[in-house]
Amino acid sequence: MVTLVAALVPVVALLLVGMWVTVPFVALGPGPTFNTLGDVDDKPVVDIEGTELDPTSGNLNMTTVSVRDGLNIFEAFGFWLSGDHGLRPREEVYPADKSRDEVKQENQADFQQSEQSAELAALHFLNKPVILEVSEVSPDGPSKDALRAGDQLVSINGAPVRTVGDVQRAVAELAPGTEVSVVVKRDGQDVTVPVALGARPGSPAKGYLGITPTERPDVPFTVNFNLAEVGGPSAGLMFTLAVIDKLSTGELNGGQFVAGTGTIDSDGDVGPIGGIPYKLIAARDAGATTFLVPARNCDEAKQRTPDGLRLVKVENLDGAVHALESLNAGGDAPAC
Repeated sequence: MVTLVAALVPVVALLLVGMWVTVPFVALGPGPTFNTLGDVDDKPVVDIEGTELDPTSGNLNMTTVSVRDGLNIFEAFGFWLSGDHGLRPREEVYPADKSRDEVKQENQADFQQSEQSAELAALHFLNKPVILEVSEVSPDGPSKDALRAGDQLVSINGAPVRTVGDVQRAVAELAPGTEVSVVVKRDGQDVTVPVALGARPGSPAKGYLGITPTERPDVPFTVNFNLAEVGGPSAGLMFTLAVIDKLSTGELNGGQFVAGTGTIDSDGDVGPIGGIPYKLIAARDAGATTFLVPARNCDEAKQRTPDGLRLVKVENLDGAVHALESLNAGGDAPAC
């Protein structure tokens, strides 16, 4: 009896340690997916009011990654064995210098920015009016005596500017001291203003204007996104496609189940995201047959592609739309 008790003590101790001691890892896995053409809590995920919408069907699903924290040893080992989850150091998701609330707030801010960028990218693609204006002028910058907050930017050195990216590219390769001709709409009139570029902070060999340009829609309808408790910037591409699908004739997805992921900016450039293997699993499990993959995630996505899921490589919004149109017509699309 004494021998049996002595043998059980380390076993019980091990069980207690495994149950109560947490590990410095989080488990990443497939998260919920949301059809951006559908409803959530009786509201359209992408709600457009004030204009006639084209009928849509099928799915354009955005995908997410689940994060499980506070794991004990047994839970971590179980997720590691599962095959559809992975372990990551906790500090990669929750840095030591930030609280969970701070991380959540940052993720929500990124999500809101993705909504704004998605609307702007869709409006540019559809050639809807967007105002590009100066929201702030640096008080000690090169434009302090030339440009004003509220000026609508029209062109720089004769090149039309429609997006924040256009402004950045117009001066990126010019040296400090270069004089540029900026045309703005001010008080209803086009005004040409010369500005001698300053040295960009952090990149003194490059010129900069010392302004903060922003974009805002100039359309007679409103676009709202109705997803709560979702964070991060990776819904941008799928939100953009949903706006385009609802505001244009035909169906981008051909009535099929398409899922995807990727950040987007107002220029329509699609950027990489994290957790692509888990998003692929989530999409497959939800019923998707086609998945739009940011080009820079393709190598990782190819390593763990679920059976029956077609991977379409996407570099920008134009490419995503053209790829879907080609597939709907029975053609090919760029593959990872």
